[in-house]
Amino acid sequence: MLSSLKNVFKIADLRNKVLFTLLIVGLYQIGANIPTPFIDFQTVRSLESQASSSGILGFLNLFSGGALTRMAIFGLGIMPYITSSIIVQLLGVVIPKFEEWRDQGAVGQKKLTQTSRYLTVVLAIMQSTGLAFLFHGGGGGLLNSSSNKPLDLIPGFDAPRVIFIVMCMTAGTAFVMWLAELITQRGVGQGMSILIFSNVVAGMPAGGAAVLATSGGHVKLGVMIVVAMLLLIAIVTMEQGQRRIPVTFAKRVQGRRMYGGQSTYIPLKVNQAGVIPIIFASSILYFPVLISNLVPWNGFRTWVSNNLLHPTSIIYMVFYGVFIILFTFFYVTITFDPHQQADIIRKQGGYIPGIRPGPPTEKHLAGILNRITLPGSLFLAFVALVPSVLLSIWHVTQYPFAGTTLLIAVGVTLETMRQIDSQLMMRNYEGFLK
Repeated sequence: MLSSLKNVFKIADLRNKVLFTLLIVGLYQIGANIPTPFIDFQTVRSLESQASSSGILGFLNLFSGGALTRMAIFGLGIMPYITSSIIVQLLGVVIPKFEEWRDQGAVGQKKLTQTSRYLTVVLAIMQSTGLAFLFHGGGGGLLNSSSNKPLDLIPGFDAPRVIFIVMCMTAGTAFVMWLAELITQRGVGQGMSILIFSNVVAGMPAGGAAVLATSGGHVKLGVMIVVAMLLLIAIVTMEQGQRRIPVTFAKRVQGRRMYGGQSTYIPLKVNQAGVIPIIFASSILYFPVLISNLVPWNGFRTWVSNNLLHPTSIIYMVFYGVFIILFTFFYVTITFDPHQQADIIRKQGGYIPGIRPGPPTEKHLAGILNRITLPGSLFLAFVALVPSVLLSIWHVTQYPFAGTTLLIAVGVTLETMRQIDSQLMMRNYEGFLK
């Protein structure tokens, strides 16, 4: 990897792409630290200190790099864009028009991307409006119920100020969406992943300092770092793991030339879903928190506050783990369709050795997919819950090296390095011919 990074700066084109990506990341971090107008700066500091012990707000704050609790212009981060992309992708299974666009190639993909952009703006308006009212009302259940004084980030709360704040945060989200697409088009790596990576990595040093200052010294921090290193090794191993399904294409004659006859394989990753099931599971756990703010039932509010707002709660960990496993199977089933894949293989004149084309191939692919998805889902749940168990034992409220953070960092790093290696292979063949 180090040699690849060294070779990047020897090629002007790649060097410019890397520098452009770093420039965009730096611009994004500046916007993530500029608070929205009409925000009380002193209250923002109190909000940041309380967010560390909240499971829901802490998770949402992770993907914005702390910009959410600062009510920054880029406070919503890239999450509305990710959510809209996932929604459009899932709707492609149930809406015939979206499925038709998906099968049209580049033209259809352009239409789906445009739909995702419009949906991103709608989600940004809804989320920024909700955040303005939630934070004005003392956190709206997102924070610890132990707080005696409700927080009000917006002094002089009225309609014009709320509209202006919503406009600023929505415009910031649209700008972040544009930055992510710029990275994808002109930089290195996938834009959304790079911005999330910069957010989660940027919070690690401050999180480590907070653990050292508030949780009991160097021993606990040292144990956490050791656990993080073990998780890092496990994540790298699992991210590289894949099941290769061999596919052979029959020979065919077109004109005077013979095509086909070669063998290839379909790579199925063990962790096919990535970090998406964790995002889904956290979103589902967020719904009871919203409902508790609307339902005038003190018993339900107390139960939600005691069990779903704390990552160290047993009920929180059980629901979290079960939802991760279920959403892993759901997302993998949506993104990899054995019927469609078997049909593509058949149309291209290919077959899996020992398996007949058509329904037998579909059944074979579905069986393999289920077998490798089960350990992948259990691994995701394990990575997400191990830090929570450690937090519960030591009563630690801040943990900068959580499994989700490491999973995002490793996944984005490996994918970016694969793209860099492919770019180097396209530009330099000398090392492969020796």
